Amino acid sequence: MTSATAAGAMPLAEHLLEARRRAVRAAVALVVAAIIGYILSDNVLDVLRAPIAELAQSREASLNYDSITSAFNLRIRIALFAGVVLSSPVWLGELFGFLNPGLTRRERRYTLGFVAAALPLFFAGAFTGLTLFPHMVEVLASFGSDQDSTLLQASYYFDFVMKIVIATGLAFVLPAVIVVLNLLGVLPARSIAKSWRISVVVIVTFSALATPAADVLSMVLVALPMTGLFVTAWGIAWLHDRTAARRQLKALSDRPKELACSA
Repeated sequence: MTSATAAGAMPLAEHLLEARRRAVRAAVALVVAAIIGYILSDNVLDVLRAPIAELAQSREASLNYDSITSAFNLRIRIALFAGVVLSSPVWLGELFGFLNPGLTRRERRYTLGFVAAALPLFFAGAFTGLTLFPHMVEVLASFGSDQDSTLLQASYYFDFVMKIVIATGLAFVLPAVIVVLNLLGVLPARSIAKSWRISVVVIVTFSALATPAADVLSMVLVALPMTGLFVTAWGIAWLHDRTAARRQLKALSDRPKELACSA
């Protein structure tokens, strides 16, 4: 038995087998979720058409397909996107399970904590984006005259909505990234506190862009949770830095006693 094996290291062949097993499980989850997404594609399209139906009450507006296969291609894209999102707990779990043996206890704790916090935050942000996109469509379409027609290409329209959903999801995940950077010692709490003005301006600007100009309530409803998440991230970072400083101070105070005992 080699020293590596004795120490618990996994041979390369076992690593490859483990990677294949986990990849197969992740792929099966992705396929099943994509099938569910395809089945639900009619419901997704109904949600996408809702703001267009509102526009159609005041002008000519419709969702258009520029080729004979565009409708089918759009359903496939919806299915794939839904598959990636719905199966994310599975493939993220498999990825973490594969990397877990090579992580230290501290890295394992931080990674698991980040994933546990990031997933619900992303879904909350994505839901917020899905709620807001009809308002954005209304505002952007209002720049055109009532005598003009709004003919939206289906693939471009779907990309537009998905970008909004993903952007708001990632915006809600940023506080978790801030906490991880603080735990790793890259971003101290005092630096987060110093940048609060810039952070508030960015949050308000993002909220204003993501909501109708005349709808102040929607802007506030978006800005408040994002500000709360930022303050929570700063609070966690502050507590972590305070605890680390106390441990360091205690270690320095205990050092003379250890030197005296050794002498």
